[in-house]
Amino acid sequence: MAIKADLHLHSSFSGDSTAPMEEMILKGTALGLTAMCFTEHSDPDYVYENPEEEGMFELNTDSYLYELIRCKEKYAGKIKLLFGVELGVQPHISQKLALYAKSYDFDFIIASSHLCNRKDPYFPSFYKGRGDEEAYREYFTSILDNLKAFDHFDVYGHLDYVVRYGAAKDNNYSYDMYKDIFDRILETLVEKGKGIEVNTGAIGYQLRELNPCTDIIKRYKELGGEIVTIGSDAHAPKDIARGFDRAAQILGQCGFRYYTVFEKRMPEFHRL
Repeated sequence: MAIKADLHLHSSFSGDSTAPMEEMILKGTALGLTAMCFTEHSDPDYVYENPEEEGMFELNTDSYLYELIRCKEKYAGKIKLLFGVELGVQPHISQKLALYAKSYDFDFIIASSHLCNRKDPYFPSFYKGRGDEEAYREYFTSILDNLKAFDHFDVYGHLDYVVRYGAAKDNNYSYDMYKDIFDRILETLVEKGKGIEVNTGAIGYQLRELNPCTDIIKRYKELGGEIVTIGSDAHAPKDIARGFDRAAQILGQCGFRYYTVFEKRMPEFHRL
């Protein structure tokens, strides 16, 4: 396996995972990883459709960091454990997110779009009364709004995340269909010195491609982008590093010779 660092992982400190952090680490070491970054969910002002889930994506960062420090000490010399977070970005909370990002010594920050104009694409209500193309276009446009409002991140996560949940998923979807928006997104990321994530979690959603699709990755490279991290988006040990050989092959096809690992918010480049 050419890629030895999984930079998108969730444990029981994320509301949608029950996996103990230590079990995740043991699986990572068994797979031969040299680095793992936990990127627990922090989605302030998330809109909950189910009242019983209220507060699910509010991260107790201090408790999370305490356990991570304990594990770092226990597994020192065996694997590098990094302190990350996945921020659910919305323009109206950009200042709050910026203050939070500065409040801790994170190694790595993923910016993700989990809500689009106060709606979660995970739920059927996001697509009600319209086709996938209209819904997807609204989602991609909202990423541009987030980029205008927020800078305190290292990579943008799973740029075409929305295709996981549409009626046809990514069967009738391509970069070319939304080229006008994607090029503006990618140009903005390159101008800001930000990276993109190749998220292999798409495999669990029976998609044709990873998130984002290959043509987006290729276009990012054409526009001068060099920073690409790889994350499984695993919420359970069984999914750690899933599809990493496939991700390495795609990166090579797109012209990348290195993948990126962040430590103390600084990129380190590792040969594929």
